[in-house]
Amino acid sequence: MKAIEQAYDVFEDRCPTRLVLDRLADKWALLILDRLKSGPVRFNHIRRDIKGISQKVLAQTLRKLERNGLISRTIFPTVPVTVEYALTPLGRTLTDTVSALTHWAEKNMDAIFAAQRAYDEAYAD
Repeated sequence: MKAIEQAYDVFEDRCPTRLVLDRLADKWALLILDRLKSGPVRFNHIRRDIKGISQKVLAQTLRKLERNGLISRTIFPTVPVTVEYALTPLGRTLTDTVSALTHWAEKNMDAIFAAQRAYDEAYAD
């Protein structure tokens, strides 16, 4: 069956693109996608690399990314079972965008902190 092409408008309140943006705007999703850009990674390796993420949140975020077709999960029949996560071709289309956004934050934190201080001082009671 052939898929029907539909025009989407992210500015419309009922557009399904907003759900995708909601998934991608999550800090954990961005960090996971950025971590997977260099190749497949096991669950516990991701958890060690991304400081502060809980096992529960990591599992939930991985499931959401997999459901949206951005990552794949491969199970290896070892003892114990080994599970690897990798970007799908669709997920790889986000690599440059995700990397630019996450590393933009790193490069601009001093300017952001300065702006926050200036705002707080200007609007202090």
